[in-house]
Amino acid sequence: MRSSNPVFSRRGFSRDNGTAGYATPQAGATVTGENPYAQGTANPYATNPYAQQAPPGVRSGAMTIDDVVSRTAMTLGTVVVGAVLGWWLLPIDEANLGKSYGIAVGAALIGFVLSLVNSFKRKPSPPLILAYAAFEGIFLGVVSNVVDAYVSPGAAMQAVIGTMAVFGGVLIAYRARLIRVTRRFQGFVMGALIGFVLLMVVNSLFALFGGGDGLGFRSGALGVVFGIVAIVIGACVLALDFKVVEDGITYGAPREEAWTAAFGLTVTLVWIYMEMLRLVAILSGDD
Repeated sequence: MRSSNPVFSRRGFSRDNGTAGYATPQAGATVTGENPYAQGTANPYATNPYAQQAPPGVRSGAMTIDDVVSRTAMTLGTVVVGAVLGWWLLPIDEANLGKSYGIAVGAALIGFVLSLVNSFKRKPSPPLILAYAAFEGIFLGVVSNVVDAYVSPGAAMQAVIGTMAVFGGVLIAYRARLIRVTRRFQGFVMGALIGFVLLMVVNSLFALFGGGDGLGFRSGALGVVFGIVAIVIGACVLALDFKVVEDGITYGAPREEAWTAAFGLTVTLVWIYMEMLRLVAILSGDD
């Protein structure tokens, strides 16, 4: 299953031309079984020596759920450390707000470049992934502090709790198979994601050249609606991420791909957190 998350979609997690994420645990074979989307698809890890040694779950050197959890914890932990440092070390009083915000924007740009580098590298690079997390954390720390201080006290904590709730809810729903990740689901999410991003780009261009909030998609009642839509899209992408990680574990992705999983999940969670923070800010500003 191909994820809407570009971090996953260009790697071995979905070398399938949009059909199934993996085929069979046995090297070189094709898929049979209950998944109608996996028919006739070659295992992307057929040439991987780990896929020829033992059944899934016991082969040495293959990615496990513990690998994914530990790498994701390290990556998210680095985001948190960066956010704490950005919050406490970059003052946002009137005399220093411009300087601190400039540093935050610079960190965001570096994080964006690192995200592109990590997305297109053939093999995951833990130092670059952790560097992305650190710079992204600095940006989130400053932005969260600004919103907390000038817009809505407690907004950052509310956004954190909201993000955790979305993550937990999607994970429970996915494990209970209340969310069924199919090609139709993936296509819908991809279309919604592309449409949303394009709409926000247009809104930003109108804001840049026309001033204000552009077309008004990020403030007032429309801002609330689009904030909720963005969070729902993020939750759907999270479900797709769970699917491709599950497939990677089942069909013998190399252990190093756990870093790719951690990076992809972090990108999605940062998206959800930012939209949560924006939504809290809008709702507080309407009070």
